[in-house]
Amino acid sequence: MSSSLVFTDYVVFIFYFLIVTVYGYVIYSRRKKNEHDAKAFFLAEGTLTWWAIGASLIASNISAEQFIGMSGEGFFLGIAVAAYEWIAAIALIIVAVWFIPVYLKNKIYTMPQFLQNRYNETVALIMAVFWLFLYIFVNLTSILYLGAVAINGLTGGEYLHVIMLGLAVFALLISLGGMKVVAYTDVIQVAVLIFGGLVTTYIALTVVGQKFGVGANAIAGFNVLMEQAPEHFKMIIPKPTADSSQNEISKYLTFPGALSYAAGIWIINLNYWGCNQYITQRALGADLQTARTGILFAGFLKLLMPVIVMLPGIAAFVLYKNGHLPQLVGGKDGAYSAVLTFLPTGLKGLSIAALTAAIVASLAGKVNSISTIFTLDVYLKYLKKDADQRNLVFVGRATVFAGLILAVMFTWTDLLGIGGVGGFTYIQKYTGFISPGVFAMFILGMFWKRTTGSAAIAGVIAGFLLSVFFNELAPSVMGNDTWLYTAYPNGKGGFEIPFHICMGLSFMFTMILMIAISMGGPKVNPKAFELDKAMFKVSPSTLILIVLTLLIVGALYVKFW
Repeated sequence: MSSSLVFTDYVVFIFYFLIVTVYGYVIYSRRKKNEHDAKAFFLAEGTLTWWAIGASLIASNISAEQFIGMSGEGFFLGIAVAAYEWIAAIALIIVAVWFIPVYLKNKIYTMPQFLQNRYNETVALIMAVFWLFLYIFVNLTSILYLGAVAINGLTGGEYLHVIMLGLAVFALLISLGGMKVVAYTDVIQVAVLIFGGLVTTYIALTVVGQKFGVGANAIAGFNVLMEQAPEHFKMIIPKPTADSSQNEISKYLTFPGALSYAAGIWIINLNYWGCNQYITQRALGADLQTARTGILFAGFLKLLMPVIVMLPGIAAFVLYKNGHLPQLVGGKDGAYSAVLTFLPTGLKGLSIAALTAAIVASLAGKVNSISTIFTLDVYLKYLKKDADQRNLVFVGRATVFAGLILAVMFTWTDLLGIGGVGGFTYIQKYTGFISPGVFAMFILGMFWKRTTGSAAIAGVIAGFLLSVFFNELAPSVMGNDTWLYTAYPNGKGGFEIPFHICMGLSFMFTMILMIAISMGGPKVNPKAFELDKAMFKVSPSTLILIVLTLLIVGALYVKFW
């Protein structure tokens, strides 16, 4: 089938674009009286409902790296990659019950503000700069690049830079309206991406059924996948042996079996969902019950995401292995685009709308967080302490524009090499360089009153250096097989430690260092937060959502372990 679009596809996409644009303008016009209110612009304080918070969390999280990157990992690894989504649902429970009450009680609006209140200005400034670089040069760039590549493949492969600019401009239009516009347009975006994603998965499964002679039936197609690729339906990747192929070793390097669950996957998820401005910002302007319900709603939606973003990758693997997917190009990251070529007229337009919704929502959310951190934690504190509300909103909008310009500049010719390592792995690995130190600093800062500012500075620096050491240097310095780790051949002439294990080791040594330094300080740090048990009590409705989520996750792991 041709990957080119027809008139009907363009009509479907334009209709989606107009709906989002008009709805965004309506939301913006309603808050015009607060147009120069900085808290309203950055946090939509007190105006987001639980369903808007939950939908915005998912829309901001699910982007090109999931549709393209996670689908690619589904092609390569199989269902094991779903752990990122299913463990995230549990991580969101932890964030809703224990993290959010601490933020809201202490009136935290940004993550650097948390660090300043709990530790000192030095820690806050270091991390503000870290986050700005991470959001711009890892997240924004990868979302924009992968999204443009995917949509370009569906439109004939000749419009990469036009699409890249179009995505940036679309995100700019939404972001200039502030957090309320971002969050409420995300409700439409998440509806489009879920519906479009489910349609794509359904078509992929029916195509599998047709190609293998069991009929155009999605359930029959799913059964074919399990028969043709049983190894793709195991959550735990087996540890390599002396007889393992390089392909089997590479799978383990990407997701090292049960050891992933010892630390790495938890550090990734708890840091991302609980210590990340990009995510927590949606809930920081709400009351506790609304914030909790919204976060748990997002966790419930996360359970569905592997069906949308991972299953098409497995379908692509089975089709490709059996010679039914000659249109697959670009390795595993081309899996999702190849499956989309099976969509009939009109549905290709819907699939592009779903991809665009995911990409634009993530771009808008990310640049809003970049704008918030720069304006409130850098500009207001260090560049113009007497800035009024109008000036702060102006700087916030200028930062949105600057962030997107930088992202376009660095993705124009893929200066960062995102396409070479696989989009999903690129984000997870390079985010993982700072995750251990950041998470250690936050978790100890919240729940251990003795933690000191000196320990926090040492922790964030040590966490980064340890991550670089274990990821890049340890095998050549300490050897390939030690009591701490085993390094495996990476197929490129060197040896690597699985990056989940690198994160776990970095986190462990960072925690030990921070605890040791803090033991030299007072038993109760003067800047420690006051906690009480009442903060962490949950309502009966919240408890029902938690139990339901845990039961579903448990059932999934029992089925696919």
